[in-house]
Amino acid sequence: MTALRLTTWNLLHRVHAENWGEEVPARHPEESRRIQAQSARIAALMGGSSLMGGSSLLGLQEVSGDQLASLRATLPSDVELFSFRYPRRPRPRRGTRHRATLEDPSEHLVTLIAGGISARAVEAQAFAEDPGKGFVAIDLGGVLMINTHVSYGTRGRDQLAHLARRIGRYSGPVVLCGDFNADRETVAASLGPSLTFARAAPGSLPTRPRHRSTKSDIIDHVIVDDGRAGAATVLDAEGLSDHNIVTADIEVVAAGHGE
Repeated sequence: MTALRLTTWNLLHRVHAENWGEEVPARHPEESRRIQAQSARIAALMGGSSLMGGSSLLGLQEVSGDQLASLRATLPSDVELFSFRYPRRPRPRRGTRHRATLEDPSEHLVTLIAGGISARAVEAQAFAEDPGKGFVAIDLGGVLMINTHVSYGTRGRDQLAHLARRIGRYSGPVVLCGDFNADRETVAASLGPSLTFARAAPGSLPTRPRHRSTKSDIIDHVIVDDGRAGAATVLDAEGLSDHNIVTADIEVVAAGHGE
């Protein structure tokens, strides 16, 4: 069995934050400082072996171009970074007052792999239903890691069906993480019964805190297909994003082959 620590965090792209009236911009009016704080938190998450508390694998969603540049400058030198740029570029809504500007407002999915782990990008694409959502697949030498951001609602169900087909094409274990914009039951119903979810203990922080909303507040998941998942831990993002950080220890048996 190969032991890994898998972490996921939606960073909240600044344009989306201000378009949707999130609280984060008010708490962090200087976007460059928020970016620096997020990069420092991510570097700390990746800074060490999984046995010493560091993450082996980390999936990030809603990464701006400015944030991507900051990560490249901040991360430990042995961390491998894979990024996928969406074809859609976030744009301010008409009439929305934006308090911060980004030098590069493009949006990316970013996957980080700790040093010592063999990693090869095999696929990255935006979903046909939403050019601002998608997935990145990384082959870890017989284990496939998928980092994804899925749309809410009907479009999300179509995208989950797409992911289910992608999982089915891989002959070894698959680990998934990301912002699924759906609760565990909805994701499991679409992806299949063989999946194991890392579950947080009762009373844990929500992964996506909400106020006055009927939507689920547990929508960021760590999932294993053909392996074991320990308990998930939800770490307080301390106001740096509208999502908290989800991490879990997982175990898989590398198949030694993939596709």
